Amino acid sequence: MTKPAIERIEVSRDELNQLLERAKAALHEDDYRKLKATVDALSYLTELVADRETTIRDLRQLLLPPSTEKTREVLKQAGIEPTPDSGETSGEPTPPADRSADKKPGHGRNGADAYQGAQRVEVAHEQLQVGDSCPGCWKGKVYQQQDAKLLVRIVGQAPIAATVYELQRLRCNLCGEIYTAKAPEGVGEDKYDDTAAAMIAQLKYGSGMPFYRLEDLEGSLGIPLPASTQWEIVEEAAELIKQARDELIRQAAQGQVLHNDDTSMKVLRLEREPADERTGVFTSGIVSTAEGQKIALFFTGRQHAGENLADVLKRRAAELSVPIQMSDALSRNAPKSVELLVANCLAHGRRKFVEIAPNFPEQCRHVLETLGTVYYHDKLARERELSPEKRLQFHQERSEPLLTRLRAWLDAQLTEKKVEPNSGLGKAIQYMLRHWEPLTLFLREPGAPLDNNIVSGRSRRRFCIGRTRYSTRR
Repeated sequence: MTKPAIERIEVSRDELNQLLERAKAALHEDDYRKLKATVDALSYLTELVADRETTIRDLRQLLLPPSTEKTREVLKQAGIEPTPDSGETSGEPTPPADRSADKKPGHGRNGADAYQGAQRVEVAHEQLQVGDSCPGCWKGKVYQQQDAKLLVRIVGQAPIAATVYELQRLRCNLCGEIYTAKAPEGVGEDKYDDTAAAMIAQLKYGSGMPFYRLEDLEGSLGIPLPASTQWEIVEEAAELIKQARDELIRQAAQGQVLHNDDTSMKVLRLEREPADERTGVFTSGIVSTAEGQKIALFFTGRQHAGENLADVLKRRAAELSVPIQMSDALSRNAPKSVELLVANCLAHGRRKFVEIAPNFPEQCRHVLETLGTVYYHDKLARERELSPEKRLQFHQERSEPLLTRLRAWLDAQLTEKKVEPNSGLGKAIQYMLRHWEPLTLFLREPGAPLDNNIVSGRSRRRFCIGRTRYSTRR
């Protein structure tokens, strides 16, 4: 049967947006949301296909993402059962018996203590005071309880609220002098409070809400807030906090471990030097850790993560020891001409075996369960709150023998020609062996992390959300 010819129509993103706006009035809200999501997905897929670095595997992972990467579930999806054991082989440690036995089932609701940002209002009894006679028995005296009765009241309000102050004006009927009431104490002269700028920036860059969407929301609540005005407010506030930003960069440069990674980003207009031939735009995430303190920095522009990290490290004190840099093995994440202890993300190496587990289930089980045990050991080290030196010793005792045997097994697969080098399994093994030293730095350096998940997943996720939501808007 001959497939029907597909008509090709050239349509720009702006034309699609205009078409969506015209269809919005005729569609139910849920139908419009699905249609808009479909158009956004089509536009995003078109951009990915146009990118020469995009592979079929990237598209397959985007359209058919795995539900989980836990060892036990990955092996089940591959059609084999994980090795029965306590929890070490799966990399998912079970809680100690003494903790689980004492844990009481909860009701799933948040208590009053969970509302850290709520306004606290103390309410005195309307009739009684401490020391008054008890109105129930008239014999005793009432005293104050240590714990007050807590009542949580949640109300809805606009993200950006407005207050109109009507200041009374009086005019003399003889001289014409006008006297105006003073504004209440604490009310500034500026129309837009500093908190408004902070909230707009948080909604835009922290939660991925475009300016135009906030404009629509505020307008429906009777508070005009044009997108252009929001941009001006945020731009003005950004100038005021530059000193704080520079200080955060300086402190981050002093960190013991610096994680970095980047992702592509869309910017409608970006000025660049005439000699700059780069066309891509990236958002780099850098997370610096030191003595329990974490500082997250984000840079959007032409530079890759390695170049941005090099700029940050220019502010590092000369007397400090060489820091650890954690990233995946991409060359663009490595700063040039900077002395570092390089660690590579073990989760990236593990993921290569997760992706091919359905095709090579037995071999992948061996690798995944071994790495799962290593992660289990790291989990125990965190639970026991071990110092970096004690954690290093713990891994050397528990994890190093496992990884030594794993490396020998990986070598044997290639040298004994048990695996085709160009197969998916062969490439995954070669990746692990090629980067073995930085992948296992945690066995030689105190404080070296196992993976880069703190920046490659959690920290940059909000920017990935924003990228899809305001890719064509300011």
